[in-house]
Amino acid sequence: MTRAADILTTAPGDEGVMIFGPEAPLLLDGGGRIESLALAYRTYGALNAARSNAILICHPLTLDQNVAEPVAAGARRAWWPSLVGPGRPIDPERHFIICSNIVGGCMGSTGPGSIDPASGRPYGLSFPVITIGDMVRAQALLVDRLGIETLFAVVGGSMGGMQVLEWAASFPARLFSAVCLASAARHSAQNIALHEVGRQAIMADPDWRGGDYALHGVRPEKGLAVARMAAHITYLSESALTRKFGRELQRDGLSWGFDADFQVESYLRHQGASFVDRFDANSYLYITRAMDYFDLAAGHPGGLAGALSGARHVRFCVASFTSDWLYPTSESREIVRALNLAGAPTSFLEIDTDRGHDAFLLDEPVLTAALAGFLDSAGRVRGLQA
Repeated sequence: MTRAADILTTAPGDEGVMIFGPEAPLLLDGGGRIESLALAYRTYGALNAARSNAILICHPLTLDQNVAEPVAAGARRAWWPSLVGPGRPIDPERHFIICSNIVGGCMGSTGPGSIDPASGRPYGLSFPVITIGDMVRAQALLVDRLGIETLFAVVGGSMGGMQVLEWAASFPARLFSAVCLASAARHSAQNIALHEVGRQAIMADPDWRGGDYALHGVRPEKGLAVARMAAHITYLSESALTRKFGRELQRDGLSWGFDADFQVESYLRHQGASFVDRFDANSYLYITRAMDYFDLAAGHPGGLAGALSGARHVRFCVASFTSDWLYPTSESREIVRALNLAGAPTSFLEIDTDRGHDAFLLDEPVLTAALAGFLDSAGRVRGLQA
């Protein structure tokens, strides 16, 4: 049960940090454990009397618990206003919405930038390697403490979609429905390679200091900025970049040097510079590694369908985007085939857009209508009022 000492702020619609002491350690896939786990989270709306309207939102790689308005003081604006908020498919007037910063993150949850109670210093690279499964087990601890036995839905895109699939594999009895957007059941060789470029950029920065930059009062800003620039290209599509920037110049004429001559260069430099102000370099290393390790079918004799066989009662919505080359439609179709083999009722749609992988975060009317229809239908079966 929830204890007052476990929650710093508990009011729905507010922010809080849940603390799990040594009596409830987080056991990790890598064999380690976190004895004192903090999970920063936000809730929106109210839990109904039957405790049947809770939706857990799993955030992507570089985002956080501030999924909807209002956000925490000093935080950026809500990152999913197109789908979460009053009058949106995930509505605090009807749903009790939960979103937590993942373990390994840098927005209030325990991660490599946290203080190691054993040493009194930031963990740095002494922090244990984490997995998508570890993130989900931490979320399950939070859901337990909030007194929720079964989630009406778990929803996520990209890395959040990986967490959705992990929930379905590890805790199927705790789910009524699941929404997986622009994601995959395992990380491809191409995506592992792209992540490695980003990690090497960070570790090559002289200010990384072997991961102990916090002790030296510096940050590997240049390396982290380059990592973000490289990653950001993968979130877009060639047609979107051409439509937004083409070969337009920043100024009249060329510099005949290595300034940002082209608008697309300036855009990427801005993305990199703004990212280092809000994200921790070591967290980036750990979270990208967790994504690379993700392979839901590994170790299951029945493959992906076998991993999802316990979720045959869960209603699924899977969506992909035509211009997403980071998690192409073929990977969503693989998930759908496995769910069909497992006997789970599954809806699938491929949305035609040139916005690339980031489309799931943007205002896409087809996605909004599809998610609203799916949750409304599931809600009627669940007995929730529209």
